[in-house]
Amino acid sequence: MPDLQVEKRDHIVTVTIDRPPVNAVTTATMAEIRDVFSTLGDDRDVRVAIFTGAGDKSFVAGVDLKTSGTEPRDQRPPTELTDPGLVAREAMWAIIDCAVPVIGAINGYALGAGLAYAACCDMLVASENATFSTPEINVGLLGASAHLSSMMGRHKAREMFFTGEQVSAQEMHRIGAVREVTAPDKLMATALELAQELATKSPIALRMAKESMNRIENMELREGYRTEQDYTTRLMRFDDSREARRAFREKRDPEYKWQ
Repeated sequence: MPDLQVEKRDHIVTVTIDRPPVNAVTTATMAEIRDVFSTLGDDRDVRVAIFTGAGDKSFVAGVDLKTSGTEPRDQRPPTELTDPGLVAREAMWAIIDCAVPVIGAINGYALGAGLAYAACCDMLVASENATFSTPEINVGLLGASAHLSSMMGRHKAREMFFTGEQVSAQEMHRIGAVREVTAPDKLMATALELAQELATKSPIALRMAKESMNRIENMELREGYRTEQDYTTRLMRFDDSREARRAFREKRDPEYKWQ
């Protein structure tokens, strides 16, 4: 794909936005993100995904305002005219709904759309030079407040949204949104180490865990836990679930066979 690099190795897919100079996205980039993450679940060999940006300057520095909306109206798809935000939403939902866990490796600016993509990931690691912000208010726009609110408490989210200020990776780690902050040259190794840990687990269990957490995230406690119990019952019917328990008892690595 023109703006994405996709590499698979040892059950891990790494998706890298590569759009110099700062990985700002266009509608076409968003469509690529949508198409990649929505199809990862079709490959049984995939257990985890890593999402990052090329270079050490930016993860995603928002939407490319220089090119966005410059195409002649008669050349745009009808849906882009009637619902200009459709592709942007589809790209975000594809990350959230990706069948496998997605680790965001944030290597610089995560601005606007970049912060939204980071928020859609399941876990985040960030380099020491990473910053997070929603600067849309400074250019006459709005966006990503819902994503901010999913990463932190009400008052911090509103503070960032109204001011547009940049927040460091260290502060995001302090409030619990980022798992680990690393030196820039160790970021991908840290993300890969986490991905490798997840990849040792049952691919069926990983997928069902992702789906169940997505479903219960906004549920009331009683309903949410009942739903999770239902998923656990479904998971226990698979041979891979029994193999996980056998391997634990026998103190050996499990051999998962998608059965």
